[in-house]
Amino acid sequence: MQKKDSVELSVEEKLKTLYQLQTTLSAIDEKRALRGELPLEVQDLSDEIEGLETRLDKIGKEIDDFKFAINQKNGDIKNAQASLDKYKAQLDNVANNREYDTLSKEIEYQQLEVELCGKKIKEAQQKIDEAQAEYDKTTKLIEDRKNDLANKRNELDEIMSETKEEEHQLKEKAAELEEKIEPRLLASFKRIRKGARNGLGIVYVQRDACGGCFNKIPPQRQLDIKMHKKIIVCEYCGRILIDPELAGVKEAAPKEEKPAKRKRTVHRAKKVEEDPENVIPEMQ
Repeated sequence: MQKKDSVELSVEEKLKTLYQLQTTLSAIDEKRALRGELPLEVQDLSDEIEGLETRLDKIGKEIDDFKFAINQKNGDIKNAQASLDKYKAQLDNVANNREYDTLSKEIEYQQLEVELCGKKIKEAQQKIDEAQAEYDKTTKLIEDRKNDLANKRNELDEIMSETKEEEHQLKEKAAELEEKIEPRLLASFKRIRKGARNGLGIVYVQRDACGGCFNKIPPQRQLDIKMHKKIIVCEYCGRILIDPELAGVKEAAPKEEKPAKRKRTVHRAKKVEEDPENVIPEMQ
């Protein structure tokens, strides 16, 4: 059977189709709600792990730089020590005081160089120890986050496998319904639905009020909604309004209020005060 063209649909049929689309999309939203915050949590954990791994690489490079600096300083100490040995050997064969003073200054300079290099090596080693502690801490944190990520992904995969087939069917149904609706009306409906907090773009009238924002609808406007002659939107929230009967919703009949029971009034005789002037004389 060939599908009706969206142009041929009456206003009543358009409203019915829109409401069917709304219920289908709401069902899809419910399936996605089952996942809760899991997709976001999985993404956040992935991003955090990536950031931690970048940080780990940076710490590793810092440790390598410190080790390289230590190797350089050890090389400088060896050179300075070799110079010290050479100058000390020359010190025994000096010819005059001038040569002695020069050699003494060189020996002093090389000794200071050895001490300075030793100090730099000690500082660098301290930096390596601190960086290594941070490296180990970050490694442990990455391991914990990866375990959390694996658990979250397993949980998400389980939910996805349970709802995947049903969600796929709902999406196919929604696509079929969208084909029946004219593009302009469909675009308006999607815009309204996107702006609505609860994702409802079309709602039925409930107790003389909009089913979306619950603001009262004037009687004449309610009559227009029941007539199904044109598409009417709520003047407060902008949602499309539909008659409950057309939406296939049976509203509960209002409860009849029982008349209040009348209470019997008990008239109490007024007590006459004994006053000589108010006493009625007895008949003789």
